[in-house]
Amino acid sequence: MSMAHEIPHPAHPSIGMIGLGNMGTPMARNLIKAFPGRVSVTGRSRERARDVLDAGATWRDSPVELAAAASILILMVPDLPQVDELLFGDNGIAAADTECVVVVCSSVSPTGIRSTDERLRGQTDGRMRIVDAPVSGGTEGASAATLSIMVGGADSDVAIALPVLAACGTPVHLGPLGSGDIAKACNQLIVAATMAAVSEASVIAERSGLDLDTLLTLLQGGYAGSRVLETKKDRLVARDYSPSGVARFMVKDLSFAHAAAVETATSTPILDALRSQFDGLVAAGLGDDDLAVIHRYIEDLDHPR
Repeated sequence: MSMAHEIPHPAHPSIGMIGLGNMGTPMARNLIKAFPGRVSVTGRSRERARDVLDAGATWRDSPVELAAAASILILMVPDLPQVDELLFGDNGIAAADTECVVVVCSSVSPTGIRSTDERLRGQTDGRMRIVDAPVSGGTEGASAATLSIMVGGADSDVAIALPVLAACGTPVHLGPLGSGDIAKACNQLIVAATMAAVSEASVIAERSGLDLDTLLTLLQGGYAGSRVLETKKDRLVARDYSPSGVARFMVKDLSFAHAAAVETATSTPILDALRSQFDGLVAAGLGDDDLAVIHRYIEDLDHPR
């Protein structure tokens, strides 16, 4: 085996990215702005990457080619099975004879990401290590580079990742690997609870004859105000459930919160109720709509369409 390449100083990284969806594409654009000429991408379709290629990214034909050209790789894919496929599948990242930090921005299982890291370190003789860095802020935050980025990992690996992630928002190192995903699970518990409460209150208000737009604008200025209400208010008023982040992913995220609660012997009455609601929402065929679709789900509970 050839000698591993030294990882460049964090100020001069070569960056690879996979996962150019609703979140990944604006994140990639911000990386290109911050690190011109240093961002490469790959994916299933070169055409789907056209926006970031036109913005200045370089196309690589496979994950292994991307890894060979990068000191830091950012993955923004749905869940751990997709991460594992990119790492260990045909022409996967782990086959590259280089040294790099793999930053998993997906929301995944904290215990699962630790197992994947152990496998990756073992398969690459420690040349590749994982940092978990799930994000919060939605497509609006991804576009504006204002994401909250919850980071877990070894100090030396996080030191490489933080300056790159700073191009996408505010990254904070919270502890060892898996800490970012525990933080994201806690974040999603709060987001789901807020979205459900706002939706339930909206149904009560409208059925009581209140103008929803006027009410939610008023509430945003008081203690009921939140980032969730700010970004979802117009969707609730217009009943616009076109996806910016699909609701079914909340089922996965809440399951991670449940696992952390079990591990820490924590009673979770609110989490248990939310899991039941979002399981029901998905079973009702609404899982591919925006998170705000819980508004419709609550409306339909006693008034089926």
